[in-house]
Amino acid sequence: MNYLNLEEILVYTVKDRCRVCYTCVRECPVKAIKIVNGQAEVMPERCIACGNCVNICSQGAKTFSKQISKVEASLEGDEKVVAAVAPSFPAEFTEIEDNQQFVGMLRKLGFYKVVEVSFGADLVAQEYKSLLEKNKSTSYISSDCPAVVACIEKHHPDMVNHLAPIVSPMVAIGRVIKKKYKDNIKIVFIGPCIAKKGESDEIDNSITFTELRQMFNSKKIFAEGVELSSFDPPISGKGSVFPVSHGLLNTMGKHSDVTESDIIVADGKKDFMDAINEFEKGNLEGKHLNLLCCDGCIMGPGMSKNGSRLNRRNRISEYANNKLNNLNTKQWEKQIEEYSSIDLSRNFNPDDRRITEPSEIEITETLKSIGKFDHMDHLNCKACGYDTCRAHAIAIINGLAENEMCLPHSIEIMHETINNLNISNEKLATAKQALKQSEKLANMGQLSAGIAHELNNPLGVISMYSNILKDESKDGDPIRDDLDLIVEQADRCKKIVGGLLNFARKNQVVPERTNIIEFCQHSLQSIIVPENISTKFVSDNKALEAFVDKDQMMQVLTNLEKNAIDAMPNGGTLTIKVEDSNNEFCIIISDEGCGIKNENMEKIFTPFFTTKAIGKGTGMGLPLVYGIVKMHKGQINVKSNADKNKGQTGTKFKIRLPKKPII
Repeated sequence: MNYLNLEEILVYTVKDRCRVCYTCVRECPVKAIKIVNGQAEVMPERCIACGNCVNICSQGAKTFSKQISKVEASLEGDEKVVAAVAPSFPAEFTEIEDNQQFVGMLRKLGFYKVVEVSFGADLVAQEYKSLLEKNKSTSYISSDCPAVVACIEKHHPDMVNHLAPIVSPMVAIGRVIKKKYKDNIKIVFIGPCIAKKGESDEIDNSITFTELRQMFNSKKIFAEGVELSSFDPPISGKGSVFPVSHGLLNTMGKHSDVTESDIIVADGKKDFMDAINEFEKGNLEGKHLNLLCCDGCIMGPGMSKNGSRLNRRNRISEYANNKLNNLNTKQWEKQIEEYSSIDLSRNFNPDDRRITEPSEIEITETLKSIGKFDHMDHLNCKACGYDTCRAHAIAIINGLAENEMCLPHSIEIMHETINNLNISNEKLATAKQALKQSEKLANMGQLSAGIAHELNNPLGVISMYSNILKDESKDGDPIRDDLDLIVEQADRCKKIVGGLLNFARKNQVVPERTNIIEFCQHSLQSIIVPENISTKFVSDNKALEAFVDKDQMMQVLTNLEKNAIDAMPNGGTLTIKVEDSNNEFCIIISDEGCGIKNENMEKIFTPFFTTKAIGKGTGMGLPLVYGIVKMHKGQINVKSNADKNKGQTGTKFKIRLPKKPII
């Protein structure tokens, strides 16, 4: 007899359905899932075909190999096809009230004979009982679950010699069928298990109960109106309880008293793996393991997903009780005797698929790559599908996992990216605002330049003739006061026109090497600072030098400093901060004043706009500042808060200038 290799792609991924939730990784007891470019792919060489990933994938991205077409082809041909039905069928077809209807439906599909695998379970149970009684010094692991067998052969190969050398009930009934009906037949196993599809080549085909349902539906075969029929011999006994927890134990006639029994029963993906691990460590010496990969075969991956475990167990119990109450014991014993000579032995071959443990250096470096720099960073949250951060790192090294699977690390990266985007968006918004302001001021500058040129000549004439008249008038003449006012206002107009020219960038910039630190400190000495206002100077470079036009840049600083003082009538702190970078430097002037209202922010660099009282300002200070900064190929930005509910009020002007401006 040959046993098939489970590498025959029994379970696989439906491409593009995977949503990268890592649930399949988490649920896989042997970690046979590999993440490749965001898709969770089943690794057939490591897979034990337990079907956990098929059961839990809500997107249907995991599925298994179907054999419906092969079975239908056999049924439609000339071959005699025998259906070997697993004892868990009452737990699946709960809507069928009479089991004879179920058998009748199978016959209507075209099956030549319909037999119960539970008779094979009867034979296997007796074989187990005999094995344990004859080899009391040896600890065995049950071998009737093909997923458990594959798990040990592939992932615990050193324990292969502990597997009970006995075939499964499916193979046992297959041998019974061939002895009874000779070789001119085909055998189709029908049950709840995916791993059965690759267990043995003695069975021609294997389909799950869900596949059988598809066949019934496609052929429109229903329980109502079908001809009632009974299972073909041999009839079974206690083997009907085989698919539930402790089923093998009960079939063997052993009890499950924990104080006396030397058999440990474990089912379900976690418990069966825990039992194997403890057995391998030597912690279960002298004990035998009865293991099922699923929570009993009644919860196998080849069953419908809408049934509860308790209800299914109850259905099996009712079916088994009814069978045993009506069992022809003598006939059953005669059959057991008839087939007791069948060889129920088998061998196992180690197929080591264990992952090599990487070096500690590799593990440490990989952990750092997912943000795990010390033990406190090891959250072991299992979001990646692995129990520990260390296990995830080992999987990454072996090419089974990706760094992005670490959810906390990915969230940190996402937050960092969001922060960077926010900063970029803020810079973009500032740049757009500056561009808008520049366009507006450029137009205003052209207008201002034209006005300035047109006014300069008449203002010069007014100023010249006013001074001539003033010189010609006698002391004490009342007209001198009027002439003084004319001269004063003409000079004021000339200054305004001069400001317009500077704003329009018509003046020349004469840069010279300047100690910016001393220059900014000197600017504070050039203004009158009231007693209720303190000044503060901060710099990250005590010897910063750059090329600027000292006279014009002093105008910029003193203008902003005076505005800051005017904004703090009740006192506060005027701060000047100098920041140095590679090819540029920044001068930041901030105050704790009343702030600039939002509706005025776009107007502050517009000529003649001012929020000061009449006579206190001309509205040319900030436009002049803007023009000088632009002539130095620099940028000026402003942030301000005038709402006390939003925190400290005040205004901050930030001037960014190149150290060597291109004039």
